[in-house]
Amino acid sequence: MRVVIAKCSVDYTGRLNAHLPLATRLLMLKGDGSVLIHSDGGSYKPLNWMSPPCSVTNREVDQNQTEAGVAEIWEVVHHKTADTLTINIYEILSDHSHDLGLDPGLIKDGVEADLQKLLAEHIETLGEGYELVRREYYTAIGPVDILALDESGGHVAVELKRRGDIDGVEQLTRYLELMNRDPLLAPVQGIFAAQEIKPQARTLAEDRGIRCVVLDYDALRGLADHNTLF
Repeated sequence: MRVVIAKCSVDYTGRLNAHLPLATRLLMLKGDGSVLIHSDGGSYKPLNWMSPPCSVTNREVDQNQTEAGVAEIWEVVHHKTADTLTINIYEILSDHSHDLGLDPGLIKDGVEADLQKLLAEHIETLGEGYELVRREYYTAIGPVDILALDESGGHVAVELKRRGDIDGVEQLTRYLELMNRDPLLAPVQGIFAAQEIKPQARTLAEDRGIRCVVLDYDALRGLADHNTLF
């Protein structure tokens, strides 16, 4: 992983266009090929990013750009969509590279891990005609608990929690924003599933078009003959 702190401006062009004016930011170039741009706020959500597969090249700086203070131009191009992330570097304040090695992944607590396994085995709990694609579907910003197909063959991202709160909805929202940029997956719908979902989280999820599902843990284990779904 390469971690750079730089004064930069950023332009994203493709399915959407976005501009970040000149400011000091953290740039992450990860070993999986993804590029993420962070500020000193917004928690762990990047301001913008490019998911793999993509390539990063150093573009030539012309005279006008040099006179404007641009020292380097990084051009990040997605191989499948041709979306482009252009990073104009005015000054690099810090630049470090580290080999982080193979990560074992997130180890969930017992109940969440069991819920994921059980729901994957009984994916029809989410609806008639649902099919499992895989557990732990990896994205550039973390793994989605379950990726499934609905009755019409559309992709569905499922985020599982023991107790569902607003942070879980925000997490699923970020996954959906990223996954819906991939033409091989889009459109991707979201399901927020938990044993208990707080009212504020339900309101936020439904406002964003995310379906909420309350899971009966004992029923999934075969210890009861009903599921409570909403």
